[in-house]
Amino acid sequence: MKTSPAPILNRRRFLRRAGAGVVLFQLAPPGLFGADGASPNERVNVAGIGVGSQGGSDIDAVAGEGHNIVALCDVDEGYAGKKFAQYPNAKRFKDFRVMLEKMGKDLDAVVIGTPDHTHAVIALEAMKHGKHVYCEKPLAHSVHEVRALTAAARKHKVVTQLGNQGHSSGTIRRLCEWVWAGAVGQVHTVHAGCDAFKEVYCQLRNLDKLGQSYEVPKSLDYDLWIGPVPFRPYTPFWVHWNWRGWLPFGTGTVGDWFCHVIDPSFWALDLGAPATVLAEVTEYDPVKHGLTYPPGTQITFEFPAKGQRGPVKLVWHDGKTTIPKPADMPAEDKVPGTGAILFGDKGMIVHGSHGAGGCRLLPDSVMDQYSGKNTPPEKITRVKNHAWDWLDAIRSGRQAGSNFGYGGPLTQVALLGAIAIRFPGQTLRWDDANARFTNHEAANAHVHPPYRDGWSLS
Repeated sequence: MKTSPAPILNRRRFLRRAGAGVVLFQLAPPGLFGADGASPNERVNVAGIGVGSQGGSDIDAVAGEGHNIVALCDVDEGYAGKKFAQYPNAKRFKDFRVMLEKMGKDLDAVVIGTPDHTHAVIALEAMKHGKHVYCEKPLAHSVHEVRALTAAARKHKVVTQLGNQGHSSGTIRRLCEWVWAGAVGQVHTVHAGCDAFKEVYCQLRNLDKLGQSYEVPKSLDYDLWIGPVPFRPYTPFWVHWNWRGWLPFGTGTVGDWFCHVIDPSFWALDLGAPATVLAEVTEYDPVKHGLTYPPGTQITFEFPAKGQRGPVKLVWHDGKTTIPKPADMPAEDKVPGTGAILFGDKGMIVHGSHGAGGCRLLPDSVMDQYSGKNTPPEKITRVKNHAWDWLDAIRSGRQAGSNFGYGGPLTQVALLGAIAIRFPGQTLRWDDANARFTNHEAANAHVHPPYRDGWSLS
């Protein structure tokens, strides 16, 4: 089995020709990532920014690959306390800007695990300092931010990776190779979704408590936690973890899970940007409840035909709205609570989250035809894991698999869905070249929402 990925520049482009998957890699010229890139035999010096939750796990993954954790930055010393204690030799900071200035050339790369609303300002500042960036999903909080980050990654020639860890799995590669080999014929529809953490993503029960007054914990720099978005008084209901369900800071279920669950379809089908997006919501009034995510959503994205594939309809389900069971699925088979079903004209692929976990072909006759000794040849290089892929890319001067050129457009689709829930029942028509909706000015206001004074992406 191959163990080292081929060099690539920006996003991977996968085309199907003559009915078979052909992988094209754009080669990165020598020196692409500048003189400060680490040599293949060196350890990478990495800092974690936002390490109290998922960002701490990401830092552990970096350390597990034998690289150096040289600094940790978190706005809440109490929340990050366990991670600070785990890496006693790492320098400690509260403000990422101070850290980037003081660490200078002693720092090669950063891992960003902060809430969604601060991803972009941190990632952009790190890239401006010449640091390689691993950023948790979704890449950013707005479409404008996504595009700014993808452009900055190209400009500053740094190695980037979105934190959709399943992208580095073997199962997502197998799914792509099945699709490219024509195992299920032309894929025309995808039903996908997530039923996890319903009480986190929908915070309707706490809406009437937001007006209460609370004292900011002494360990928390709340002004830094708020960062670039308009200021709102402190409440423990959105600091920490639960920010995922509050739209000023998070992006709900679709933002938190889309980049995991849709990654296989996005890669295999080269989906790109949708032409339209339509959201339907359950027990939710955007005017009354708009600070939080709905109890249930169904979001339909229509992708135009591209290359040799036809148009694709992608339907996202979450919360109280679940993936419907196909009429021709065997009675003993279960629809994934978090995962997807890809429908082709010759069969279907069913999989779970994080890199098409547990993916299988239906009906069983198709699985028999494309497994075992009949498994399609490997078209995509296998990698050890997601952290390894990013770190090896830094050392070897290539790009990582879910670099911002790939992860940015994937995130954008999720964020278009997060906009659509604010206008349920209305079909929004997306002009990707101009980054705007052609038929809805109110929706366009969410494409590039304003920052508060003192913050910018410039």
